[in-house]
Amino acid sequence: MAISKDLLDILACPKCKGDIHLNDSEDGLICEQCKLLFEIRDDIPIMLIDEAKPIET
Repeated sequence: MAISKDLLDILACPKCKGDIHLNDSEDGLICEQCKLLFEIRDDIPIMLIDEAKPIET
């Protein structure tokens, strides 16, 4: 089961409050501004700054 479109519409980056989007493999949410990946585990987005992984562009 994937994250619903309605949930994606209301979620924001907890660090900058900016937009986030689903990554290509649909197992995480990306904030382009902060360059962070928030993992999705068991269909639940882990929106904790300390748990986020830095991404390289």
